[in-house]
This record gives sequence, structure tokens and C-alpha cells, in this order.
Amino acid sequence: MFLLTDPLYAFVLAGLFSPGPNVILITSSGARFGFKATLPHVLGVVVGVGITAGLTALGIGALLLAAPALEWALKLIAGSWITYMAYKLAMAKPSATPNPDERPFTFVQAILFQWVNPKVWAVALAASAGFASSLPPLQEALRIGSAFSGTNFFVCLFWSAAGTLLAYLLQTPTAWRVFNLVMASALLASAVMVFLS
Repeated sequence: MFLLTDPLYAFVLAGLFSPGPNVILITSSGARFGFKATLPHVLGVVVGVGITAGLTALGIGALLLAAPALEWALKLIAGSWITYMAYKLAMAKPSATPNPDERPFTFVQAILFQWVNPKVWAVALAASAGFASSLPPLQEALRIGSAFSGTNFFVCLFWSAAGTLLAYLLQTPTAWRVFNLVMASALLASAVMVFLS
């Protein structure tokens, strides 16, 4: 009952369900590699988002904001990595059969990506500031982290399944090429947004 009445969950759902780097990458992975092969990516995002949100609730996010050089370095790493992923996606083979060297994110890669995912940091900072409780710091970190992980589990499952179903519509190399370019463009736009935030 507590979960249904805590507005934190509605905020996290709205923040994480909308398009951003994770949604774009998981949808694309579901389409290109299938639902089952995307599950390690999904689980890595779920764990990584929970850790990032929990650490933000402990004050790590405020520390980043207070250190402009550290914040700029994080933005540079994030923008560069997201731009590289957009390039790889744009250059991907236009078919349902990826090249042998193309693989979905691993569990660990997906966790690590959350450290440079600007959308996760932004939503986590807003949640920590706007939905804080009177719990002790460690319990608050667990509360925020579990809200992010639990909610994001269903968000990621939805988008990976949507990508997998979308693959049925992509029956020609041209359709795949358009899909890859649209997803790469959306990813590149999120890289640009890193420096505008």
C-alpha cells in the first residue's frame, strides 16, 4: 500500500519511462538482438540506476554540482560515450542479423553506463531534493535506490519488449537502416543535451 501512495514512484516512472539514452539503447537492443539477449542489459540498467540514485540520495550528486570541474569532466565523458554509441548504431548492419562483432550491452557495461548517463543523474537529483523523507541517510538512500531499481525494471522490460516487437515491422534493409538512423539520431540528440543541462 505504501508503494501506491508514495508520489516518489510516479515521479520516477515519469522520469525514466520517457525517452533518454537507456530507453533508446534498450529499445534498439530489443529490436536488433531480441528480448532474451537484451536481458543482461536490462538488469544492468536496473542495478546501475538503483546504485546511482542511492548514492545521489547520500549526497554524491550534490558533491558533483559543487565541483564544476568534476561535473564538466562527467559531461565530457558522457557526451563522448553517447556520441560513440550513436555512431556505432548508425553504422550497424541494416538487418535483423547483427554482425558477429556486434553484441548487446553486458550486465557490467550497463551498470557502468549509468555513471555517465545524464538523465539518470538529473532524475535522481530531482527525486532526492523533491521527495526526501525524514529517514536516516542510509535508509533514505535505500528507499530512493530501490524506488529507481524497482520502477526501472518494468520500464526496461517494456522498452526491450517494444523493441523486440518492432523488429517484426522491420522487414527490409531499408527499414532497418531508417530505424538505426532514427535511434542513432535520438541518441546523438541526448549527447548534445548533456552540455545544455
